[in-house]
Amino acid sequence: MNKEHLSITQTGYFSKLICDYIAQEESLKPFYNNFSDLEGFKNQIAEKKLHFTVENRAVLGKALKTQYASVEVSKSTQDHIKSLSSNNTFTVVTGHQLNLFTGPLYFLYKIVSAINLATQLKAHFPENNFVPVYWMATEDHDFEEINYFNFKGKKIKWNRDATGAVGRLTTKGLDEVLEVLSTTLGTSTKAKELRTLFKKAYVEHATLTAATRYLANELFAEQGLVIIDGDDKVLKKQLVPFVKKDIFDHLSHKEVTSSITGLCNIGNGYKIQVNPRDINYFYVKDAIRERIIEKKGFYHVNNTEVKFSKVALAKEIESNPECFSPNVIARPLYQEVVLPNICYIGGGGELSYWLELKAMFEEMAIPFPILLLRNSVLLVTDKQTQKVQKMNLSLSDLFLKQSSFINKKIRQISNVDIDFTPQKKVLEAQFNELYAIANETDASFLGAVKAQETKQKNGLDHLEKRLLNAQKKKLRDHVTRMTDLQNQLFPNHSLQERSLNFSEVYLEYGSDLIPLLLKQLDPLRLEFTVLTEL
Repeated sequence: MNKEHLSITQTGYFSKLICDYIAQEESLKPFYNNFSDLEGFKNQIAEKKLHFTVENRAVLGKALKTQYASVEVSKSTQDHIKSLSSNNTFTVVTGHQLNLFTGPLYFLYKIVSAINLATQLKAHFPENNFVPVYWMATEDHDFEEINYFNFKGKKIKWNRDATGAVGRLTTKGLDEVLEVLSTTLGTSTKAKELRTLFKKAYVEHATLTAATRYLANELFAEQGLVIIDGDDKVLKKQLVPFVKKDIFDHLSHKEVTSSITGLCNIGNGYKIQVNPRDINYFYVKDAIRERIIEKKGFYHVNNTEVKFSKVALAKEIESNPECFSPNVIARPLYQEVVLPNICYIGGGGELSYWLELKAMFEEMAIPFPILLLRNSVLLVTDKQTQKVQKMNLSLSDLFLKQSSFINKKIRQISNVDIDFTPQKKVLEAQFNELYAIANETDASFLGAVKAQETKQKNGLDHLEKRLLNAQKKKLRDHVTRMTDLQNQLFPNHSLQERSLNFSEVYLEYGSDLIPLLLKQLDPLRLEFTVLTEL
């Protein structure tokens, strides 16, 4: 494989907030703790070691023992789980929804980033152990976001009615999805491997949580990935005091709102990713996951008849902590309460909302983890690489918006000079002379001169566009080939990793796919990676 890197700013696919965070802009430093460099990790390890107790580790070990009771566990994963009882073992975590068959391709990149980071940290800090963790978003309730995956331009969808936490859903109906997938995969050896993987995960397991755990474990067992389900009574007992602070004191709402104000006041046009609620917990029971809302001194479970007085709700939190499910604001805190974690690895959108949370963590007296942008990758096949070379394209050109991409390349390959910049400069020089004459004779003519300059510049722009369009028609075949290639690499005009499912790539690389990613990706190189076949 050949490897190239682009700055994340150069790709045009990341927000200004994330670009500024990667650049360590001074104004953003109050919104995170340690940065993702070796000095930052050294400090983070020391901070978390003081905070995470032997008792915390015992609770974690008990929960993992139960969660893995019926799972075939690799020796690497067994060793990692066992090591978590030691006070010199720390986790690096990534999280993801329970998307059908992993969903978008970046599911793999998140976990590979966590595995490679754990390996690198062990090399730099050999006196400590580091465990890669995948936190399953089992308590999410947005079924429409996870019930499909894309395959060769088609959406393969799991159609069923669903309410409550998605992890508790039965896998009923996924045998029908397997039939649809089977008709599109083909008959190659790699296709058969994918069919078997889907069947064992989704047809032979009872719930979506169990299916997802099996799938992730099959893909990353050799690397010792530890998979955690937060929908766990044992783990949630540790969350009790923090649930009360959120619900009764509105601490999360107050601190996150303050941080959002601070980010907005920086004045860089940052887009706020999520806004806190007065109460950032859902009530979960059976097939219900509904918001808790305070009204006139009582706490109501939205869209139900269930309500609690303050005293009754406090008792319910104590007795049945498993019934309280954190939303996007509270979930990061839950993770950091129950894990000896030093780093969270996520995409740009995730890190954007994490940057709103540091003040809340400080008020809750929980160490705020290092935030690391996951690896992002563009995979270019041998055939696509040949097309890039044949059309004399640069990889950075392919990241341009399509109209800009076409215009730039047409200007380069056209035998007619379509750039009227020299003519515009001559025009500007001529009008500068006219401005000088007007100033010396009658300044009232300045407006007329300005109007005439604008008219003539607009005329040149119009001629330039007409000539460019004419050349596009003349070079229609070249334009078609360029746009077809760009559309292949950037489906729906977005990053490949946000659309393609790993199954489509697996048909190309087979079982070499994950080892290839593990070898090529560096989690601490904060750039976009392009992998091309030689």
